[in-house]
Amino acid sequence: MSSNLGRFTWYDLNTTDVAGGQDFYTKVIGWTLTPFDANYLMFTAESPLAGAMELTADAKAMGAPPNWLGYVCVVDAEASAAKTTALGGKVYVPTFDMPNVGRIAIVADPQGAVFGLFQPANGVGEFDPDEKAGEFVWRELMTSDVDAAASFYSELFGWNLADTMDMGPMGLYSMFGPAKGENASLGMMKKPDEVPASAWVYYVHVADLDATIERTKANGGRIMNGPMPIPGENRVAICLDPQGGAFAIHGK
Repeated sequence: MSSNLGRFTWYDLNTTDVAGGQDFYTKVIGWTLTPFDANYLMFTAESPLAGAMELTADAKAMGAPPNWLGYVCVVDAEASAAKTTALGGKVYVPTFDMPNVGRIAIVADPQGAVFGLFQPANGVGEFDPDEKAGEFVWRELMTSDVDAAASFYSELFGWNLADTMDMGPMGLYSMFGPAKGENASLGMMKKPDEVPASAWVYYVHVADLDATIERTKANGGRIMNGPMPIPGENRVAICLDPQGGAFAIHGK
């Protein structure tokens, strides 16, 4: 297996209604809840992969909507945060320790898309490439400047351009592998005008896309785009949860 280094390996739902978000995603995606401690429940497929927390007062004051935040695995969170600023990004939450978990920082790229840095306490671990229902399988950056973003992330994490796809009036869709020779698991595209700011969207693989769409709508969510076919046999849809957090689903 390949290393987790340079990959998104954890996700947090930042929301205005933690209990509501937990209820929605367990019903729609089929995740179960596993306690980490008294204050933090983890979304679990075959293993824990995400959590949910209250959107902070500082984030609300800055106008941040409910959102999913992905964390990229790094060797040294402090050094990666410093490199982020050197490359024109911003540190929102300086590096801090989570006992028995690792070191974390919350940062943004030069175009304003927010993501996390995660230095695991027990080493970077190995990556399992199998697409399993309930797991995040694609990460997509909608950005105001694809070329600048590609340069930033390639410098910061060593991501490599694997392929491009012409989307006509929407421009090129650029696909990246976390390391040289790796299959693509990340995409970047020019954000549509209706998207207010550069942001990451994370795709969860589901066993039945149509049934998941119906559960999304039945539980108070909305379908913003799709379902639409993508290369291969899969389709995708971009959705909002009841609190307004954007997520995407991927399946046959």
